Amino acid sequence: MLLIMSGHNYRFECENLCRVFFPYSPVRVESADSQDRTAPEPGEPRADTLLEKAGDGWLYTIRASDGQRELSRSVRAPETDEYPMTRLLFDTLSELTGVKPAWGMLTGVHPVKLLRQHVERLGLEAGMAEFREKWLVSEGRAQLAGRVLKAQKPAVEELRPDDYSLYVGIPFCPTRCAYCSFISQDMAHAKKLVEPYLELLYLELERTARIAGELGLGPISVYIGGGTPTTLSAQQLRDLCAKIRGVFPMDRCREFTVEAGRPDTLSLEKLMALKEANVDRISINPQTMSDRVLQNIGRRHTARDVIDGFELARKVGFRDINADLIVGLPGDSPEGFADTIRRVLELSPTNVTVHSLAIKRSADIVMNEDGLSLHKHPETAAHMMDHAIKTLTEAGFEPYYLYRQTRMAGNLENTGWALPGSVCRYNIYTMDESGTVIACGAGGVTKLKDPYSPDLKRIFNFKYPFEYISRHGEILERKEGIREIYEQFRQRLY
Repeated sequence: MLLIMSGHNYRFECENLCRVFFPYSPVRVESADSQDRTAPEPGEPRADTLLEKAGDGWLYTIRASDGQRELSRSVRAPETDEYPMTRLLFDTLSELTGVKPAWGMLTGVHPVKLLRQHVERLGLEAGMAEFREKWLVSEGRAQLAGRVLKAQKPAVEELRPDDYSLYVGIPFCPTRCAYCSFISQDMAHAKKLVEPYLELLYLELERTARIAGELGLGPISVYIGGGTPTTLSAQQLRDLCAKIRGVFPMDRCREFTVEAGRPDTLSLEKLMALKEANVDRISINPQTMSDRVLQNIGRRHTARDVIDGFELARKVGFRDINADLIVGLPGDSPEGFADTIRRVLELSPTNVTVHSLAIKRSADIVMNEDGLSLHKHPETAAHMMDHAIKTLTEAGFEPYYLYRQTRMAGNLENTGWALPGSVCRYNIYTMDESGTVIACGAGGVTKLKDPYSPDLKRIFNFKYPFEYISRHGEILERKEGIREIYEQFRQRLY
């Protein structure tokens, strides 16, 4: 798709809106004043966005084409602002394509965070109304966001200024799933990196604990994610958990989660190591209970392995277990997805996270047209997601965190569901951005939330294991930024 801008610099949101309506057409952005402008390809969608002075106000104009039909719309406003331009672009593209996105104009990751801002300013009823009407969010999605906001409230209100969540990244997997775009390496190619990676990770954990301790901060939650942390051996898991408990104060920590996502990485010895380390929450993630679909996405396990993994975890004594599922996987169907939910609920998880398949350029699935067959039918994906919402609600689950990504099946959402008393605080704090998250390991993003204002500062680790290892000194230097930023936060009080 070709996006042309003239008289404004609202590129980010205009580009994201174009992706909502044309998710399979890469967006090219050009200025109307550029000397190097290129003509649209035959049949290529296009949107010309123009802002110009008109009397004592401003004229916003959109000329759009889907490659066949053309549509032109204009609106006047007294001043220049991003909202009139993006609203006009949304309305024009919606009319042109006939698509009415459930989340309306929203393209960001954190819709519940935005809803919270409306509610805090206007109160619940008026804030919900403004959220729906300003951003054109459907009634169903607005209600879903409202339920998440309500479920998050106790955990958010529990936060103290000296709390943070600790994230520890293990960027290794047994194999790479076809849909995956996370920063992870399969063990066939990265086994030799594991030991040097862990040695340097321990140094980062020590440095982080020292800095946080000197600031008077302590973890309220710990989350070991990946990748697949249970790719590590039982002894490596035991050592990692011992290191965390040895250098961080755990007196206020309310939860300790480890992603045991792939059932083909589980063993009695590994689960015993986690339980003995007082890990109290794990994830066993089937994604689907169809062996055929598992094969399509490159998983080297079966639905029976998922069942065995749950049974083994229960035997060891784990009560809180999450199960991840994905809407829109290649070869799946509404009937197959409904069967997956039924069979997963029979395993009695305390958490179920339902994702919409998000297509990333680096994922193997993009290279196979059959892999996108269901992804390209948004009505079917929406039907599957609506079934999940209905079924999980009837089973006593409540949605407690929610986030979105670009190019999701049906332009929908990822939602975490929990039985009463079993929410994962880390998921709330990192997705709602209501509390500080300090991240260690490759691909980690530290998000420092000012306890006294809406400000949020980020510190990035290197993404890839080999880069994390070769440039580890820079990682440790960046960790000093935690001290500097928190001192800035606290200066505002005086």
